[in-house]
Amino acid sequence: MIQHFTSLPILLPMLAAVILLLPPCGKSLRIRRIASSILAIVTFVISAVLLVHIYNSGISVYAIGNWSAPFGIVLVADMLSTLLVALTSFLGMGVILYGCAGDDAKGNFFHPLVHFLILGVNGAFLTGDLFNVFVFFEVLLIASYSLLMHAGDKQNTRAALQYVILNLVGSSVFLIGLGILYGVLGTLNIADMTQKVALLTGDDVYLAKAGGLLLLVVFALKAALLPLHLWLPNTYASAKPVVAALFAIMTKVGVYAMLRVYTVIFGEQAGELEHMAQSWLWGLAIATIVVGAIGVMAAQDLRKLTANLVVVSVGTLVALIALQNVTATAALLYYLVHSTLVSAALFLLADLIATQRGKVGDRLVPGRAVSQPYLLGACFVIAVLTVVGMPPLSGFVGKVWILKTTLNSEQALLFWPVYLIASFVLLVALSRAGTSMFWERKGTKTESSDGTNAHPLQVAIIVGLLACSPLLVVFGGSISEYMVSAATQLHDISGGINAVMKGDK
Repeated sequence: MIQHFTSLPILLPMLAAVILLLPPCGKSLRIRRIASSILAIVTFVISAVLLVHIYNSGISVYAIGNWSAPFGIVLVADMLSTLLVALTSFLGMGVILYGCAGDDAKGNFFHPLVHFLILGVNGAFLTGDLFNVFVFFEVLLIASYSLLMHAGDKQNTRAALQYVILNLVGSSVFLIGLGILYGVLGTLNIADMTQKVALLTGDDVYLAKAGGLLLLVVFALKAALLPLHLWLPNTYASAKPVVAALFAIMTKVGVYAMLRVYTVIFGEQAGELEHMAQSWLWGLAIATIVVGAIGVMAAQDLRKLTANLVVVSVGTLVALIALQNVTATAALLYYLVHSTLVSAALFLLADLIATQRGKVGDRLVPGRAVSQPYLLGACFVIAVLTVVGMPPLSGFVGKVWILKTTLNSEQALLFWPVYLIASFVLLVALSRAGTSMFWERKGTKTESSDGTNAHPLQVAIIVGLLACSPLLVVFGGSISEYMVSAATQLHDISGGINAVMKGDK
């Protein structure tokens, strides 16, 4: 029975989305909220159970229709994929509960679309072949197109149009890249591709390299890696904050795809194509950190600032991918979890601040005092300390781990100054933002915002997301051990191939 759990993080969101479109959920907001929340909680619980099972038992391969790899579609649950599935399900659960405080009433299909997006993200993490990565990319993108328009206006429409056009182009390039690789290798199963790519000779090597680099373009677009990052700040800043919080996981799908393709398929066992994207990834990652930090400094509102923080985190993650070793991958996984949760919390916090500051919203200018200055101010300070990497929060552990990992690498002389200066820039920008929103006031000292106090459920979700930061430190030993084990399993290419091709449960 437990082996079927591999498919449940995909099937449950799909079932939830369909149920929420049908009566009585489709006609009653109250019933829709209850059903969506319960199904989201169940999805997270199942994902957590699957994570524990894989940690204890090893890789699980689920052959759909009993057609084994490489001929059939397989779902592969290893420590990396189940970690990201659990993170996605947890974030989705938080967003759904936060939306139940009122944001879901601004559009009829908020809950089904969130579950469809979770379906696409979980599917991309669990699938064992590249074509189904494309399929699940399209599922999550279609859901994200609609979510961008949730309670939208002209600004949302303009940002959504740019987002849709870029991703349609990306999807076309993705198909071309897959076609080239399939023509050369005769398979799109990741494990089978890993075996065959090392055997390529002659012109096939160059064709496979062309296909692999086309995929790099696609993954760079999905992850928002420079120069294909320009869509992200405007898109995330124009979306409703509850939607932007969920989108914090979407760039990580592109990062995950880079890990799978350029660590496994084109990794150390790829013969002439070994680490073919390493130099590209390294240069683009450093440039992305720099540009993201400049965007943070130039941001005029908290949502745009947070969106640029996501860009900086993507650059950091891709820099660790370029190092191509177990320690760097382990640091990457820890930082990925930390950055995703704190970014989501900041987007939701921006929503409450904007609501309570009236017409000024979350713009970084003096305005009316928020209705709950101590609560929101404390949450903002914790989020800032987490982002900039101050002890004793998870950002500090992640930063030290990253710096230690890169210390003995050839790139340390470049990475350290860029990363540390970027961290200082983030500290200055976030300090300025906090001063503008909580310290400087326009009007009398007693004048307060027209906004009412935040809904207790909204506060609970933000506090819960922020609480994950100290928890990542308190349970740092066990979590670090898991991250190292997940990274080791990813880099054990032969073991992964054997598990998939033999269909080990």
